[in-house]
Amino acid sequence: MSKPLQSVKGMNDILPEETGLWLYLEDTVRHVFESYGYRQIRLPILEQTALFKRSIGEATDIVEKEMYSFEDRGGDSLTLRPEGTAGTVRAGMQHGLFHNQIQRLWYIGPMFRRERPQKGRYRQFYQIGVETFSMPGPDIDAELILMTARLWAALGLKGLALQLNTLGTAETRARYRDDLIEYFSASQDQLDEDSQRRLHKNPLRILDSKNPAMAELIAAAPTFLEYLDDESADHFQSLQEILDQAGIQYEVNPRLVRGLDYYSKTVFEWITDQLGAQGTVCAGGRFDGLIKQFGGKETSAIGFAMGMDRLIELLKDSDKQVNTAPDAYFISMGEAATRQALLLAEQLRDQLPEIRLLSNCGGGSYKSQFKRADKSGARYAIILGDDEMANGSVSVKDLKEGEQQTVDQDKLAQLIKI
Repeated sequence: MSKPLQSVKGMNDILPEETGLWLYLEDTVRHVFESYGYRQIRLPILEQTALFKRSIGEATDIVEKEMYSFEDRGGDSLTLRPEGTAGTVRAGMQHGLFHNQIQRLWYIGPMFRRERPQKGRYRQFYQIGVETFSMPGPDIDAELILMTARLWAALGLKGLALQLNTLGTAETRARYRDDLIEYFSASQDQLDEDSQRRLHKNPLRILDSKNPAMAELIAAAPTFLEYLDDESADHFQSLQEILDQAGIQYEVNPRLVRGLDYYSKTVFEWITDQLGAQGTVCAGGRFDGLIKQFGGKETSAIGFAMGMDRLIELLKDSDKQVNTAPDAYFISMGEAATRQALLLAEQLRDQLPEIRLLSNCGGGSYKSQFKRADKSGARYAIILGDDEMANGSVSVKDLKEGEQQTVDQDKLAQLIKI
């Protein structure tokens, strides 16, 4: 006997009992983002592999170890998107969105990385992202942080902490990179395998290592703030002043480097201690050089991405309840009553557009239909049987209070409170 088919490791089903919380999160995000004037962009799941190699960096863990790439029948190398920034930039350049225009964009959808599955971290994961373009000042950096803080409040999430850093310009970062290579090379025997591999390709990522055996070595490494250029320092100072005035608490973390090569100047993360090792809930920063790197004009840009899976875990931990039960369940007996019930249900939906109404289909006795109504969680049972059909009425039973009333069929909407 063949083994039953299972989902691919790290790619999970989201069942109907869970989707109410996901819809609540999506609706809240949409409302908050639209209140700031952001517009949604929808991107393909598949992109050219070269897009991510050029943007993320060939020496990153994502490109080296985690991407799902394959060659299609035409010989092109394609990749399931591991993140959304590169695709947004590609779409903006392809469709002329950056030509003398300011853009505030957001996206939502699945991303794919072949990581080790654990709580809040999956191989198919869901991400919400924001990307903004053609705004060089610290005001837009602050707006993104203020917008995320407003989102946490709207979701009722507490205990999220903000960390900030600046990575300066590409030139200052290059000088810092050279000195880091020299510093870590002098103690190469203390580096773990990942750090030795990163040493000459992406040494800033060594600073982000969670290996406790390297903690002392990393703590003594040069800090980027010692190399910071005046322009980036002024930008970072202005950002902090805006956040201070807005009452946003934060910590400057000089070891915050982010894992992607395209970041410059401001980087930030919202973190939590409620998800174990996967503490980052939302992260982002400036990527002013990415469009030029793709062959376009130099364009200032900043954005962030947040993991929906992790936000869902936080909402579950906060005991957030989302009611997805129907308001009413329509019970009917006999072929004629079933047909009439379907028509009355349509009329009721016309009269009460917000109603969630479940009509019994597939027959069954009164007892079995009432059991289904109770199991559905509906507040009301609407009943259409022989007596009601005979006199043109319909009965409504409040399943919580136990009260039952009968009215003319054209007055049904008056008894339903939603």
